Amino acid sequence: MASLQSLRGMVDLLPERTPLWQHLEATAREHFRRAAIAEIRTPLLEATELFARGIGEATDVVGKEMYSFTDRGERSCTLRPEGTASVVRAVIQHGLLSQGPQRLWYGGPMFRYERPQAGRQRQFHQIGVELLGVADPTSDAEAIAIAWDLLADLGVGGLQLELNSLGTPEDRQRYRAELVSWLQAHHDQLDADSQQRISANPLRVLDSKNPDTQALLAGAPSLADALAGESHERFARVRQALEALGIPFVLNPRLVRGLDYYGHTAFEITSNQLGAQATVCGGGRYDGLVEQLGGPPTAAVGWAIGLERLVLLLSQGEAAVAGPAPDLYVISRGEAAERLALVLSRQGRQAGLVVERDASGAAFGKQFKRADRSGAAWAAVVGDREAAEAVALLKDLRGEAPERRLPLAELVACLIQANSG
Repeated sequence: MASLQSLRGMVDLLPERTPLWQHLEATAREHFRRAAIAEIRTPLLEATELFARGIGEATDVVGKEMYSFTDRGERSCTLRPEGTASVVRAVIQHGLLSQGPQRLWYGGPMFRYERPQAGRQRQFHQIGVELLGVADPTSDAEAIAIAWDLLADLGVGGLQLELNSLGTPEDRQRYRAELVSWLQAHHDQLDADSQQRISANPLRVLDSKNPDTQALLAGAPSLADALAGESHERFARVRQALEALGIPFVLNPRLVRGLDYYGHTAFEITSNQLGAQATVCGGGRYDGLVEQLGGPPTAAVGWAIGLERLVLLLSQGEAAVAGPAPDLYVISRGEAAERLALVLSRQGRQAGLVVERDASGAAFGKQFKRADRSGAAWAAVVGDREAAEAVALLKDLRGEAPERRLPLAELVACLIQANSG
């Protein structure tokens, strides 16, 4: 019988990899705490209509990449391909906007059926921030600054902020007509995907990864030229706020993002250490999405960071993010000794120590080798004699402190004192 394997694009996260993930998540939580951003958790499974209405039926995500099925109640359900639509649905459903602006963050797995590659899987993980009920341009800069500072604190090198304005729906409609006319005139020179997008989602052609198409687009009409005066003024205020924060940026007139709900500010933070898949964080303003999903007119801005790419980027420094070494490694052999070792392990953990118990019953020499490999500072040894006396032998594995025979409570207190010192 063939052994069972994980599905393509669904990757196991093994214990030796989790310390780096935990470090990323803990650092993000701390940055969000400082920025007074509260966590929200939404279901992995939503009604398909949420993403069709929110993301846009003409997008690649909805048209090609979603994991959708009909459940027993004949409802079309979808594993969430991104986090923003779910957060907005939850905010509307629970009336959170009646309490004022909402500063929220989320994290967890997303699902898209696309070709797996380095830093991109079919089940992938994101951390994102959504600021709802804030319309001023400085909120765009604040959202960007939170992402920028988080990435910098994590030690991500080669960062670059790319910035664009998508203007209002009226701006984009005006530009769309100009762009479609130009694309149709150059139809035969475009790659096949871009040709298909002319009628469905022409602005996505600007984001084509085909180098020939990108070279051709150098002569295409510019979205910036189609922006009304108010859109230009708003974008200028975003740039001024970023300059005041000391965050450098470059303008990228081809940056449109892949989801239909974006308008005005769109941005990506890239790293030159990632090769072709350079984007670490992406987001922008989506003032129309809340109303589009049935809520009140609400200004909003947000972003998401892909954790797989971030882990890939930081993996060279993984040795510095190892899991916590135990404070105490408990060694025992013999039935009575193992019971006492179990009691000692629990007492140590209840006192706040990191305790690993060797339950192998192997020879003491083998257990000591494992204790050394664990990185523990101390070992507690319980044999037949110690079990009979209800004590343990405390050994210093990293220094030269003398061995001591101690009752369990005294041993735990001794270690707590050593740790605090």
